[in-house]
Amino acid sequence: MSIAMAEEVVSEVTEQVAGVAEKAAEGRMTLDIGNNLLYAILGYLVVFIGLTLLMAVIIIVGKIMVAKLKKAQKAPADAPAAAEAPAAKALPAAPGTAGEVKIYDTDPRDAAMIMAIVADKLQKPLNELRFVSIKEVK
Repeated sequence: MSIAMAEEVVSEVTEQVAGVAEKAAEGRMTLDIGNNLLYAILGYLVVFIGLTLLMAVIIIVGKIMVAKLKKAQKAPADAPAAAEAPAAKALPAAPGTAGEVKIYDTDPRDAAMIMAIVADKLQKPLNELRFVSIKEVK
C-alpha cells in the first residue's frame, strides 16, 4: 500500500466519521426501543449458546475420564492373586537410589532431614549422594 492510498483511506474514514457525528448532533441517528431490544436479545443468545457449548464439552470430557477410570479399576480387580505374589518378595531399590542407609539411635525423620540439608548445602540431587549410615553422637 502506497502513501497516497493510505492518505486516501484516512480521508474517507475521516469524512464518514464526520458524517456520523453530524447525524448524531442533529438527532437523526437514534436507536429506538425495538433495535435496543433486538441487540440485547442477540447478545444474550450469543452468551447462552457459548455457555451451552462449554457445558457440553465439559460433560463429554467428564464421561471420557469416568470411562477410563472404570477401565483402569477393572483391570487390577481381575488379577488380585498376581498382586499378592510379588508382595512377599523384597522390592528392589527404586531407580536412581544409592542403596540403603543404616540408622543408629536416630529418628528416621531426623535422618531424612540431615540428608536433605547435606544435599542442599552441596547443591546436588539427593539421588546422587550415597549415605552409608547415620548415627547420633551423644
